Amino acid sequence: MDSSPTYAEAGVDIDRCGRALRKMLGWVGRTAEFRPALGRSVLPIGHFANVLDIGHGMGLAVSTDGVGTKILIAEMLDKYDTVGIDCIAMNVNDLICVGAEPICMLDCLSVEEADEFLLEEIGKGLYEGARQARISIPGGEIAQIRDMLRGVRPGRSFDLVGTAMGLVEIEKILLGSDIVPGDVVVGLRSSGLHSNGFSLARKVLLEGAKLRLEVKIAELGRTLGEELLEPTHIYVPEVMALLEAGVPVKGLANITGDGFLNVTRLDTPVGYRLTDLPDPHPIFGLIQALGQVDPAEMYLTFNMGIGFCVICAAETADTVVDVCRANGSEAQVIGQAVAEPVKQIVLEKQSLVGSEGKFTRA
Repeated sequence: MDSSPTYAEAGVDIDRCGRALRKMLGWVGRTAEFRPALGRSVLPIGHFANVLDIGHGMGLAVSTDGVGTKILIAEMLDKYDTVGIDCIAMNVNDLICVGAEPICMLDCLSVEEADEFLLEEIGKGLYEGARQARISIPGGEIAQIRDMLRGVRPGRSFDLVGTAMGLVEIEKILLGSDIVPGDVVVGLRSSGLHSNGFSLARKVLLEGAKLRLEVKIAELGRTLGEELLEPTHIYVPEVMALLEAGVPVKGLANITGDGFLNVTRLDTPVGYRLTDLPDPHPIFGLIQALGQVDPAEMYLTFNMGIGFCVICAAETADTVVDVCRANGSEAQVIGQAVAEPVKQIVLEKQSLVGSEGKFTRA
């Protein structure tokens, strides 16, 4: 490719979205006045999930998200039995960040046509995701909007989003406010790209390098399509095991779009120095090499191998690692909280510093 591609050039301008979103939130935020007592939002908009006060010391945690342009890969391969897992994962992985136990999710499926094969395959993925997250799907919505959907396979274009709910005691909501310098960050391995950065991944791999989804890639050990459709890991079993065992967790962060900058959402005036990040999965190296993508862009767009972070006291780290490993995640200490004048993330080996929505070279 002629130049290093960016997420914005691939069609996702994060800065512009942020500016536009602030205008929208100027109106949406004012709706809090409609529920001044029961049902009021406990948190400001912008955390991983919000919590509504439903009385008796209990909160209803809510989060919503979709699968994004990973759906286009599913359409290209005519394979739809994993995107439901992604939809549930993207929702419940945010929900658990406030310490809530997910209980259910509603899905909204928009389709070009109500194709029986398509709907059943999506249903299989939703079932499997619900099984992994230990939730039910008590309802949802399907909309046939042929005039609005244009995918890559005629008749099978669709979009899938969900809204998950969970329960948490108000006094046990986790926001990271107890984090202090010296606390450690435990990183939980991702399963791959998860469901973020696919616009850039497609631009590099399919448009730029002209790779075919059906071809086996030596570095990946499987076809490119199999790699790209690898479902997002669901971290509910690991986090619930920690909370149910009473392990003193101080903060939880889902590493999605914006990468490790997601850790700075936690409500504490500290910075983080990540010194022991594991090597990213081969797919990330493939994207970076073929697209000559700047490392700062890679670490802003992708999870780079760590899909979730748990922040705890140093003396608790071994327990956190052991519990997470016992419940399905490769886990290791990747860094610590540090005293900083500004809230930032330092990626030591990568010589990158992240703050205010971007990574720059140290």
